[in-house]
Amino acid sequence: MTVSSDLIADDIEQYLERHANKTMLRFITCGSVDDGKSTLIGRLLYESKLVFEDQLTALENDSRKVGTQGEGLDFALLVDGLAAEREQGITIDVAYRYFTTERRKFVVADTPGHEQYTRNMVTGASTADLAVILIDARKGVLTQTRRHSYLVSLLGIRHVVIAVNKLDLVDYSQEVFDNIVAEYRAFTDEIGLKNVVPIPMSAYMGDNLTERSANTPWYDGPTLIDHLETVEIDDDVQQRPFRMPVQWVNRPDLDFRGFSGQVTSGIIRPGDRIRVLPSGKESTVARIVTMDGDLIEAIAGQSVTITLTDEIDISRGDMLASSDALPPVADQFEAHVVWMGEHEMLPERPYLCQIGTMTVQARITKPKHKINVNTMEKTATDTLALNEIGVCNLSFDRPVPFDPYADNRDTGGFILIDRLTNTTVGAGLIQHSLRRSDNIHWQAVDIDEKARETLNSHKPCVVWFTGLSGSGKSAIANELERKLHALGCHTYLLDGDNVRHGLNRDLGFTEADRVENIRRVTEVAKLMADAGLIVLASFISPFQIERQSAKETIGADQFFEVFVDTPLAVAEKRDPKGLYKKARSGALKNFTGIDSPYETPVSPDIRIDTTSSSTLDAADQIIRHLLERGIIH
Repeated sequence: MTVSSDLIADDIEQYLERHANKTMLRFITCGSVDDGKSTLIGRLLYESKLVFEDQLTALENDSRKVGTQGEGLDFALLVDGLAAEREQGITIDVAYRYFTTERRKFVVADTPGHEQYTRNMVTGASTADLAVILIDARKGVLTQTRRHSYLVSLLGIRHVVIAVNKLDLVDYSQEVFDNIVAEYRAFTDEIGLKNVVPIPMSAYMGDNLTERSANTPWYDGPTLIDHLETVEIDDDVQQRPFRMPVQWVNRPDLDFRGFSGQVTSGIIRPGDRIRVLPSGKESTVARIVTMDGDLIEAIAGQSVTITLTDEIDISRGDMLASSDALPPVADQFEAHVVWMGEHEMLPERPYLCQIGTMTVQARITKPKHKINVNTMEKTATDTLALNEIGVCNLSFDRPVPFDPYADNRDTGGFILIDRLTNTTVGAGLIQHSLRRSDNIHWQAVDIDEKARETLNSHKPCVVWFTGLSGSGKSAIANELERKLHALGCHTYLLDGDNVRHGLNRDLGFTEADRVENIRRVTEVAKLMADAGLIVLASFISPFQIERQSAKETIGADQFFEVFVDTPLAVAEKRDPKGLYKKARSGALKNFTGIDSPYETPVSPDIRIDTTSSSTLDAADQIIRHLLERGIIH
């Protein structure tokens, strides 16, 4: 057999035309490690002599085609589309394989079975209609089987094939098969999976993949390929209200302004009324534009450019929605969260959140409970570790349009991204908005920041001191406040020790508590700055992401980071409170610089070297900076 990737345009056109009207089934293979997923796919393809289609066009708009030549060739070349995520030098792959049979087209996501690669299973399942979950007949239902099944249910996949594999290694025992199916059905009844089809098989030997096996005369159900070709997927996405997140604002000339994106649900036609969210502005669809010309309608799954009859300010991330069936808009939610980060989730730590085509800042404000995938028990928790699943409250930094995930995967699902490493650390499924999101509104007042600035004769700001314990932050902040007070400035000093006597007395020194400590202080400092004060905040604040979040919350034009740069050896030698001595002896845990990290500021506004500058010199250096920035006169 000879296989070539040379392309013949006429053959491709004939091929695409021949299969154009076939329905598409997207499915995922998953299960525990070494359950035989790759063997199953390889054997299935070999036995059924399937015809393979495009490499990456279906999911990634790749224009490359894979063609084949060769006398007597029964099936074409398999080409994997790899969605790879690289983290800490590890490449983790989801292989997307595209093929057709005489009755249907398929896209299959082949994901790793290892527990640490659960994120890849979630990625593959997010667009699947059906899941093939493999179970090794020798091992039975494992924790990873339950985890993947629960995720399948959570992600909205309603059709499941339980492939009890490697039956040849247990002498094709009907008893083994029946016991596994019974145990699995008891679990799926708990999680709400109803459409479950069990199939006994040996992927290696080819039993019950494409033809009924003589080795299992006691089985009278379908083969795997028969079921995949005939299963009816309930797809009502076109009957749902129109939604299209805007991916691109297209304006090639002054006479044309269009908004490009993929229709995620419903149907849209010229003349339909739409509303832009979250702004709430309305207009009418003028045209539906594609590279092949205008359309009389666009349906779910199509990527189009829409023009409107009115000039409306629309940006990437906005949503176009049917004006008579609007999605809710909120900034606080309850959601299922699947944690995928190596580092545990920290409540109130800011993460980037991508929902639709919009990117916002998100905080998990309160994990409500996590779910034991073996027992389905819900247990209270303060965090989520790798591969754990929980129900959490989240807050976004702005209102976003959404649908509950159960109603619309595309507008109800989101991912969480680490702001420093840019890696995906979580996936979420919105259940509903929180009532407080609708009931709490910002109260307008007459006396604003400008009025207070005029009264005080200086601008408000926050001078944020960061550095190791014993670096001299508090001493410098105290001297700076003394000098500012002498200049007639209205000030307040927030000190790390002082706030822990009242506002933050309930917090310890774990990483999660440190994050919450800085969040609270940031909000207090912001209110004080709004009151017109020059706020001096003296906190170790060891994590860069929390300092960056404080800057964004308060505003870059009012936030000045002062890095009190003191080597650890010098700070430890000073040890004015005896804390380093306690930390070295083990009596004080999670102490910054000893057993908890300090992340050095990348580009502070002011750096003070306390090995060469006195407290007075440091305060004068900051005064000069405030004069230069126009905060004081």
